[in-house]
Amino acid sequence: MTPGLAALAERIAAAPRLTVLTGAGVSAASGVPTFRGNDGLWRHHRPEDLATASAFQRDPALVWAWYHWRRARIAECEPNAAHRVIAEWSRRDGCSVLTQNVDDLHVRAGTRGLIRLHGSIWELQCWEQCGQSQWREEPLPLPAAAARIDPPTCPACGSLARPAVVWFGESLDPSDLAAAGAACDCDVFLSVGTSAVVYPAAGLVHEARRRGAFTVEINLDSTPASAAVDLAIQGPAEDILPRLSLPH
Repeated sequence: MTPGLAALAERIAAAPRLTVLTGAGVSAASGVPTFRGNDGLWRHHRPEDLATASAFQRDPALVWAWYHWRRARIAECEPNAAHRVIAEWSRRDGCSVLTQNVDDLHVRAGTRGLIRLHGSIWELQCWEQCGQSQWREEPLPLPAAAARIDPPTCPACGSLARPAVVWFGESLDPSDLAAAGAACDCDVFLSVGTSAVVYPAAGLVHEARRRGAFTVEINLDSTPASAAVDLAIQGPAEDILPRLSLPH
């Protein structure tokens, strides 16, 4: 282990309050397609053209076909070493884990107290907002290559159901946003595998630094946040994080 990583591992181990924010880069090694990578296109559609309320209103069968494809891909994936290290950290007092990912691989890795800022691809909600609480649905009855599928419906009112995720142009759940703000009161803030361009999540590392946290970015490439954090490390999260987890 290099001296810099060893010092960071000691700092993380000693931190009374640790916050970890994760993005798509954490799940990439598990095979989850990213929005902005080379595998981010689906049938020549940009995610920004499909993950919107207007797209769903215009063609819910097309949007659901895309989500069905994503669910089928994610169902084949397993948590990687980065997920497992973060799950281990989450079991200690004073650790908060925030994620922009909707794949729930953190959940499958056993992460405690996870704040899913952008929701879950496995949960649904009523398009008409009839008051039915979100529900979980994981069956994959159709081929992943299906071009169109019949959208699921709300069990309460029979209206169309949509994925319980935050689409482009939508606001985060106020309770999740409040929890994320509280997590910025920490001693060490790790931003792992995020592009640092999607707000408000991208602003959390800056807010944590403003409050006195030691801020670290771990990402394959530099991002708009790289020059603003206390320490920027370039490399795969699944390789770096295990080197930062000291044995108990």
